[in-house]
Amino acid sequence: MRLPPAILGNTEEVLREILRFSAPADTTLSRYFKDHPRLGPRERGAVAEGIYAILRNKSFFTDFAEAGQSPTMRRLTILGLAEAVGADSLAGLTEEETEFLTRIAQIDRNLMPPQMRSNLPKWLFDKFVAQYGEAETLKLADALNAPAPLDLRVNSIKATREEVMAKLLEAPIAAEPTPFAPLGLRVLKKPSLQNLPLFKEGAIEVQDEGSQILSQIVGAKRGEMVVDFCAGAGGKTLALGALMRNTGRLYAFDISEKRLAKLKPRMARSGLSNVHPVQIAHERDAKVKRLAGKIDRVLVDAPCSGLGTLRRNPDVKWRQKIEAIAEMQQKQAAILDSAARLLKGGGRLVYATCSLLTEENEFIVEQFLAAHPEFDLVPMSRVLAEQKIALEMDDYLKLLPHKHQTDGFFAAVLERKPLPPRPPKAKLDDEVDEPDADADADASAPAASA
Repeated sequence: MRLPPAILGNTEEVLREILRFSAPADTTLSRYFKDHPRLGPRERGAVAEGIYAILRNKSFFTDFAEAGQSPTMRRLTILGLAEAVGADSLAGLTEEETEFLTRIAQIDRNLMPPQMRSNLPKWLFDKFVAQYGEAETLKLADALNAPAPLDLRVNSIKATREEVMAKLLEAPIAAEPTPFAPLGLRVLKKPSLQNLPLFKEGAIEVQDEGSQILSQIVGAKRGEMVVDFCAGAGGKTLALGALMRNTGRLYAFDISEKRLAKLKPRMARSGLSNVHPVQIAHERDAKVKRLAGKIDRVLVDAPCSGLGTLRRNPDVKWRQKIEAIAEMQQKQAAILDSAARLLKGGGRLVYATCSLLTEENEFIVEQFLAAHPEFDLVPMSRVLAEQKIALEMDDYLKLLPHKHQTDGFFAAVLERKPLPPRPPKAKLDDEVDEPDADADADASAPAASA
């Protein structure tokens, strides 16, 4: 079934706005669809998928779109829609445009220069090559340029993974267990979930398997005091609350009132009552300082370049600039330093990013450890074994799309050494020891707890 000819015009119109890179692509698309309510679900899906196909293949498509009789933007639109929905679904093409699509389809992209084939900006391609080598970078780029699967997390407060799978099949929606996250399901297609009773009742949340693994390695337990330091809309917060079995106290810190507002309806669906959203002005807010030395576990999902999420947000590679990485590093170091002060002796902190760059990951952790001898790095291999997650890692968690079929994630676990006992209070020179009149009576009484 062909799409209406007007879809080409709709896609080209929103593409012009998105290629200004003044806002995230999903934000621009949402605003465009709100302004064009007559577009049906099928048409909206085609426009969105066409836009994302262009963003994923921008280097390759732009090079070929600039040669030909029709305008470059129209050719770019045609290439994106043909990639997303198939050339046969497009109506309103000229004979020349149809021949153009046929020629492009015959090109072997493996024969193109490596950077063009990667569809990455040069600065990012060069950084990946320096970290992974060229052959591995191309494998990584191929995975980053493919659409992400739809992963769900089962809310263990309300259901088991097996119960959810059975109910999804009744929908009918096919899903399979994720290989690493114990509560994850990978949906084999991309159905609409919002009207499902499972979703409305809070038994499932959409969450990438990598994000679920991050929550798992925090190791949050019943009755503990836990902080999600950069909670955002709260996907990991909800996972932590369920792992704590709705006990203890879980603080969700974020500087954005808007992001925390999105957490509240999700909390209501989830059935969790141990989550306490707290808006803070910055990482050294007084609300943070009041909890210093009192917290068992802290998750720092730090603001970062977001380059591990290109499967979902392909515009990030074109919007992100190399100059911004240094600014990110300063912010990451400041947040980690402040969050670490929350921990009591023996407490653990997970520093995580959805970045693939060493500068935002290992560098920040090594810099922190050098300045904080009171902290030790806990090998990720040990943490994964504790959580019974069948992943092979060394000191750090490094999830890669082409190896683990997750978004790109990094994580390190830092443990605060036990605090030394407080020295006894010194006596003043004029203090005199006097016998305790009740010493005999209290000798067998238990000491009062501090």
